[in-house]
Amino acid sequence: MHIFITGGTGFIGKALTAHLLSQGHSVTVLTRQNLSGKFPLTFCNNLTDIQNFNDTDVIINLAGEPIFDKAWTSKQKQILVDSRIKITQQLVHLINKSENPPKVFLSGSAIGIYGNTTNIATENTPCDTSFTGQLCKQWEMVASEVKNTQTRICFIRTGLVLSPQGGILKRILPIYRLGLGGKIGTGKQHWSWISLEDHIRAMLFLIEKEKCMGAFNFVAPEIITQETFNHQLATTLHRPAFFHIPTFVLKFFLKERSQLLLDNQLITPKMLLNQGFKFKHNCLKNYLNKLL
Repeated sequence: MHIFITGGTGFIGKALTAHLLSQGHSVTVLTRQNLSGKFPLTFCNNLTDIQNFNDTDVIINLAGEPIFDKAWTSKQKQILVDSRIKITQQLVHLINKSENPPKVFLSGSAIGIYGNTTNIATENTPCDTSFTGQLCKQWEMVASEVKNTQTRICFIRTGLVLSPQGGILKRILPIYRLGLGGKIGTGKQHWSWISLEDHIRAMLFLIEKEKCMGAFNFVAPEIITQETFNHQLATTLHRPAFFHIPTFVLKFFLKERSQLLLDNQLITPKMLLNQGFKFKHNCLKNYLNKLL
């Protein structure tokens, strides 16, 4: 298959691209980086260089400014929105003008769409009024403007992706290895996680299974608390983890952005399970032991 990827040089995108190439697929990555000659794939610097997607089988839209890296000023919030919405609008326009459009359009989203949950959220749970909730809602609404009925649309509502290659685990591993890990806030907030391997497997599952369309929560069936996550990571590394960052400290320094660490994320992958997807990693303890 010929697969077009936005965000292909990001944490998840790099791993996905490497896997697709290993399976013999043809991959084109949208990027402004000068990576010519470094990878055996095609690069596209700008979507304006593309006339249509007649020769593309699948589009995977993972582009977007990292949400946690910078303070949520008004300017940064607009960057977070624009980096997702504008590229998605361009992709939709090109799909709609294609006579032989891609069979599948996987478009990014996140479990932040549900906000701070009190009950278990499924794909049918209404979106939240928070910044992340409205950002994800707008992102999905733009992607859903694909008019061509030949193209299946799937929304990837990504949870906490765990891998030493990137994301939160890459950030905190050096801290935990020094024995400086600990509880965040009360530690009672639930975190919905997924292994990087299962995230990639689930994307391929949606591509291959023709009945799959709509929203899918990319989280493991096992839901843990931050306190449990802290304990299991420290135990795996054979290090103490007695430090504690109180809620008020996080809110003072991170302001609204602290919700990414403090919100309760009770999310279940109902649609993936209903479609028959089998998770390879559904026990955090076992996964960390294998990974680290």
